[in-house]
Amino acid sequence: MKKLLIFLMFFSAVSQINSQAKVITSVNEAGDVATYELDCSVKFQTLAKGLRYNITRHEFRGPEMRNSYRILLVMDGFYSKTLNKEMTISAVLSDGTVLKSKKVIEDDGFFDGACTLRIKDPETLLKAHIDKIIVHADKDVVYTLSDQNKAVFKKNLKAVMTAK
Repeated sequence: MKKLLIFLMFFSAVSQINSQAKVITSVNEAGDVATYELDCSVKFQTLAKGLRYNITRHEFRGPEMRNSYRILLVMDGFYSKTLNKEMTISAVLSDGTVLKSKKVIEDDGFFDGACTLRIKDPETLLKAHIDKIIVHADKDVVYTLSDQNKAVFKKNLKAVMTAK
């Protein structure tokens, strides 16, 4: 029984380590913008059940070397008929901070399930984790994150931030 428990703990640790995505680097033709993003060629990373994500950093070179961070959120099977022309997606952090993004609804009045959150200060996401994502539509849909997914998200964000 003890050996089985040790094996399960080892297997769990290995699966957690392997769930972190690789970072892909690309540079535009002019060489002034480098892009670092998670490798989603096989599958997107999971943030919560029914919610996947990708993290992208654009590094602009020149007199003002700066970075731009974005998180692409993809909601599986989420199609909502809304009365408004736009919808708000919020990420609620553990310290109470709320990151918001507005999504313009398609001409047919349906939300396609994908939106982008712009991150001004990624260090904030490393210090305080995302507790939940809320999609404000005809009814609010709340995605609650597990502790394991929060940890993997932080590892992935750190990998994109430190990629060269």
